[in-house]
Parts: sequence; C-alpha cells; structure tokens
Amino acid sequence: MRVWTISIAALILGAAAYFGLTGSWPWRRLSQPSRITPSIPGTPPVIFTETLDTLDRGETLSALLARHKVFGIDFRRLDPALALNPRRVRPGLVFTFRQVIGDSAPTHVVVRTSPEQRVTFRRITTGWDAQSHPIRWQAQEVRAEGSIDNSLYQALDAGISNGQLDSGNRQRLAWALADVYAWQIDFTRDIRPGDRFQVVFERLVSEDGEVRVGRLLASDLMISGKSLTAFRFEPGSSRSPMYYDAIGGSLRRAFLRAPLEFRRISSSFSGMRFHPVLGRMRKHEGTDYAARPGTPVMASGNGLVLRAGWAGGYGNLVELRHLNGITTRYGHLRSLGRNIRRGVRVEQSQIIGYVGSTGLASGPHLHYEFRVNGVAKDSRRVQIGGGAPVPSQQREAFERERDRLLVLLRQTSGPMAQADAAARQAETQTRWLP
Repeated sequence: MRVWTISIAALILGAAAYFGLTGSWPWRRLSQPSRITPSIPGTPPVIFTETLDTLDRGETLSALLARHKVFGIDFRRLDPALALNPRRVRPGLVFTFRQVIGDSAPTHVVVRTSPEQRVTFRRITTGWDAQSHPIRWQAQEVRAEGSIDNSLYQALDAGISNGQLDSGNRQRLAWALADVYAWQIDFTRDIRPGDRFQVVFERLVSEDGEVRVGRLLASDLMISGKSLTAFRFEPGSSRSPMYYDAIGGSLRRAFLRAPLEFRRISSSFSGMRFHPVLGRMRKHEGTDYAARPGTPVMASGNGLVLRAGWAGGYGNLVELRHLNGITTRYGHLRSLGRNIRRGVRVEQSQIIGYVGSTGLASGPHLHYEFRVNGVAKDSRRVQIGGGAPVPSQQREAFERERDRLLVLLRQTSGPMAQADAAARQAETQTRWLP
C-alpha cells in the first residue's frame, strides 16, 4: 500500500513539474492578476483581476452586468456607432470585467461588438463612460489551387490547410467563389472530374491573432476544358466592386442561372410530361428544383412583384415583372419572404420566399418559370443580358490591377502550389486595414 502511495505521489509531482515547465495545462486556467506600473513614480503598483463571462441565450444584458455588480450604465445615451443595443445583443457575446484587488466592483468592462471594434466601459465619478477602439486586421494575399473532383467546398477544403483558414472560413470562401460565378456555372451540374481551380484571396489576421477570410481577389476555374477567370475591380468611388473577365466584361448577368441552391433538377422544361399529382400528361412550362424545405428562394433578376400569395396549383406563388417583357414565377413556396407583396420592387438575389410543397406538388421543390411576352421559355437555354463592362475611363486602371493579380494567380512552386507555400510568399504583400 505504501509503495502505491509513493508511486502515485511521484506521478503527480512529475506531471505538475511538466505542466509547470511547458506552460501547458490539461484544464482551463483561471485568469491571473496582472500588475500595472503606475504613471506616478513612488506609488505602489495596481493589481487587478480580469474575469470573462458570456451572455447566455435568453439572458438580458442587465442581468449579466448585475452578476458582476455593474450598475448604472445608461445604454440609451450611448453612441449608436458603438453597436451595443441591449435589445439586440446576440447570445455568446463575451464580456471582460476588470476589477482592482480589494475593490467591490469592476472599474472596466470590455466587449467585442464586431470583428473591427472593441468597446470599453470605464467607471468614473459620475457613472460610466464608453469608448470605441478599432481593431486592426493585417491582410495577406494568399494563393491556392487544386482539383474539383466533387464539390467546390471539398476542393477548397483539401487545397487550404487548417493553418491558413479554419473550416468555417473555407466554407465562406467557397460561397464567395460560387457567388462570383453564379451567372456562369451551375456547381451542382457543371463540375466534371479533372476540373481545377486557382484562387487568390485575402487572409485577414487581427492584432489579437484571429484569422478570417477577406476579399476574393481573383480566380481561374477550369470547367470542362474551359478557363473562366474573374478579377475584382472597383470602377470608381461611387460604384460597388465588381468582378470582370480578362477583357473587362462583367461576370454579372441580368438573371441568375438558378434562383436557389438545389440538390437536383427533378423535372425539366418540357412540351409534355406525366404530372405526378394529376396522373396525366400535360405541358411543364418551367424547371423544378428539388431542395430542402425552407431553402431560401432568390429573385433571379431585378423586378416588380406582380403577384404574391395563393395561386391554385402553384400553391404559394411569387411572380415578378422584369424589363423587356420578361416575367418569372416561383411556385410551391412554403412561405413568402419578408415584405414581399404586390407592387414591391426587389433586387436580384433578394430572398422572396422559401421552398415548400404547397399546391399540386408531390414533394418539396421550387417550380421556376421564365416567360418572354407571356410565352414560357426554358430558363436554362435563354440568352440573358450581360452587365456593364469596365468604364472606358477606368480601363487603364483595370488592366494594371488585372496584370498584378494575374502574376499572383499564375505563381507556382511545383506541380501544384499549396496555400501554405503561397502564404509564405505573400508575407511581403501585407497591409494593415483600418
């Protein structure tokens, strides 16, 4: 028994020595007091503790503050730029309470209200004041490439390491890339074995060491043997950034190729098909996109709402009128989008409803129709208008930026350049964002 006791004691002492020397611990360590050197010579240093607490789901901000004996902060008088409305704060927000040893309540409360801003509340003689502190992010231009064997996300997931971007940020990059090519590529149908991608994007690193994906700067997708390039360019101070091809043509089109993210096309445009609910042959003047119930449905182009509500066999329907005699219909919706009603103007990609199975539908899907002067057309075959090219007065600036991005896009360090190697090359191509 004595031998076992000695062995266990030795094991505990050895483990403690290891963790103490390496600074790593198998449990979460408590916040340690920090020592601040005072600005007035000859006075003793101030020792304080910092405690982190999280706003729980369903908890009010005042309840969290009261738990730490913080009272008297008048949120109604705060500058709206601080983005801390007590009625809209989100669960999971982390607050830091700084308290001087021996004091009965904290002197400072710090909260991160956005990726770019930190707010500090400071106790003063008349109550509390608040100040905003910007958080700087360093932008690194990073290149990655790889093959697209199945899905775009899986390709980026394999081509970019965890050290560069975590899984959530890799997914956001995939979404951004899909948005850029939304008018050209149907990523559920157009991908073939052997397709490849090259992409240059910003990897943002905060002064606190956080990492997130920034802007997508350039890309080249090799789809079915065809190279599709995209370059980000801001035509002018009054216009939003756009994506253009190598000769300055806009990648934006008047209509989306598909108004939702879907699993598959369950029924194509057809002059005659067997209706699964009616049990007889009839025309099918649209395209059916099978998707999960509740999937957001977007307006395929800018337009005016002609109808919004129940429409017989269509179930819940939204019909939009566009320029040049074009109308689009979105049927079998579970529900309509916010503020979608007759006479409302909508913009391309605005959510107008959600996938359902209302009306004559055998399962959840979107029935999408594209009509020109009242005549139904196959939306996947019609020629849709293009966006405005680079303005002539901005052509020279665009070509300079395109050539700069092409150099980054074509950089290789072997048969296939990895994101980690590209990031090391990009260390000299960094800048601090405000």
